[in-house]
Amino acid sequence: MGERLSVTPYPLGAHKEEDGVRFAFVSNKTNCGILLYDRKSGIQKQKIPFLPEDKYGNIYCKYVKNMDTDAITYQFYEDDEQIPDPYARSFVEHKKYGSIRNTSEMYACISQKDFDWKEDVTPKIPYHDCICYCLHVRGFTIHSSSKVKNKGTFLGLTEKIPYLKECGITTIELQPVYEFLELKECQKDEYGYLPLEEKLNYWGYTKGYYYAPKASYSKSEDSITEFKEMVKSFHDNKMEVVLQFYFPKEIKAYEMLEILRFWVLNYHVDGFHLMGENLPSTILAQDPLLADTKLWYYRFDDKIDNCNLAIYQDDYLYDMRRFLKGDEGMLSKALYHMRTIPSGMGRIHFFSNYYGMTLMDMVTYDRKHNENNGENNLDGSDYNCSWNCGEEGASRKKKVQKLRMKQLKNAFCMLLFSQSTPLIFMGDEFGNSQKGNNNPYCQDNEITWLNWKDLEKNKELFSFYKKLVWLRKNHPIFHLEKEPRLMDYLCCGYPDLSYHGENAWQPHLEGYQRQVGILYCGHYAALDTSKETDSFFYLGINMHWEPCTLALPRLPKGYKWKYEFTTCDEKEASVCDSGLSVEENLMEAVAPRSISFYVSIPER
Repeated sequence: MGERLSVTPYPLGAHKEEDGVRFAFVSNKTNCGILLYDRKSGIQKQKIPFLPEDKYGNIYCKYVKNMDTDAITYQFYEDDEQIPDPYARSFVEHKKYGSIRNTSEMYACISQKDFDWKEDVTPKIPYHDCICYCLHVRGFTIHSSSKVKNKGTFLGLTEKIPYLKECGITTIELQPVYEFLELKECQKDEYGYLPLEEKLNYWGYTKGYYYAPKASYSKSEDSITEFKEMVKSFHDNKMEVVLQFYFPKEIKAYEMLEILRFWVLNYHVDGFHLMGENLPSTILAQDPLLADTKLWYYRFDDKIDNCNLAIYQDDYLYDMRRFLKGDEGMLSKALYHMRTIPSGMGRIHFFSNYYGMTLMDMVTYDRKHNENNGENNLDGSDYNCSWNCGEEGASRKKKVQKLRMKQLKNAFCMLLFSQSTPLIFMGDEFGNSQKGNNNPYCQDNEITWLNWKDLEKNKELFSFYKKLVWLRKNHPIFHLEKEPRLMDYLCCGYPDLSYHGENAWQPHLEGYQRQVGILYCGHYAALDTSKETDSFFYLGINMHWEPCTLALPRLPKGYKWKYEFTTCDEKEASVCDSGLSVEENLMEAVAPRSISFYVSIPER
């Protein structure tokens, strides 16, 4: 028996200590060790075997002195196989993004610069004040129209912070930014397609190298510093960074905890969207270190007391899309989604996401168009709850274009006037399209790249979106901390939230109904700037293809209703008005497939 080594095997990986580097590697092989390479050329310089006395259980640990860590990279080996360090803190990117590469070409770095976080403070924004934005780091700015200097990188994303603030975003959700292989070496078939399992991995939902920021998303060779600078920039602007982490079944609970803790402690991230089947959500949610960290998952135990948890499901997406396009039997479900807030935790709701159709495609296509994925259009969901408004794909017909714009505005009204936390998928605010592809997992091109020219093309939609965001942010009645009770528990004469039909206080919620009036009573929400209560607001929703008449409730003495906007154009609204006077009759005519908005003002 060899003498027991004096160095500790944890943490795993390679770490500088005093005048050397401690390597720790898990293996049940006897022929294994360390490979050292020249950082610039990639040429192997040294092979250091692990000895029997270097072993604790199945962990080999060796201390190597006199190493120039700035000039070398490393891998481990088992017999004849080269193995990248699964605990590596960063990798050198010698190839362009999307190039074919194997694990044998993944060289890990040892040297790390000190980073001064200065007085970095995590914003800790409560869910009722959040507006979230899901994006792909590369796809967000790689298009030439993005006008950023560092396209497709963490720095490029930092350059877009002013734009995200203009959009009212408080919290960004990043698709995987840990290291993963985009493309492995393999043979194409006779038609030139890559095998299904070996297509370009654009999204990154695979087992990755969870401790390293993705090198190809970094402008510099120092991906660690660049990622930290990005996080700090968001924090300086009082914005949060939430990371998606996909964990396959073989990842154990203790490994997940170690990974999440690492990103909180080393990168100051604000939260995680946990992805994978049957993850140990209860264990993760009860970890003391993650108590202040946002955790999103499709389910949590109701008994867990942690206000930083949030349910992240797509039930809102499907039900609200069906209501939007006028399906029968959806009114009650839509009203439920617009008011519900889970007890003791948050809820993320959205009309679109990285999977499925974008918001623009939802009103442009009846069916998916995934032919470019090379799977005969068999991949992706067939259940999109979309409606092309009369013509499949892009249309020059003014009637179709107007209807699509109206439906997009309707969707944003429902999204931003819903009580729980809204999430926008990148580019939806200005009509980004993926050309009907609802599963672009392998598309690193203009299908998934955000075309910022659409910002000018669809400026009407973008301006409308920003108006709704302003209303939501400045009127807390639209984003309460707790779910409305539909009761007058303040004895002020009005419930916090109420529904209305052709007669005030008498909604018709039968399955065939597609219209309703929603009254938001501002007495239940104090304004942020003073002790004054908020205004009254009325949302007249008509998702039927015929116009309807809705009643507005009578306001307290000294106040009257003021018409603010409608999602249809003014010409259509005036045709449907039929001479109704809101002030005299407390009635409003709502055009087909449109929403009208009113606010209370003092009478003069």
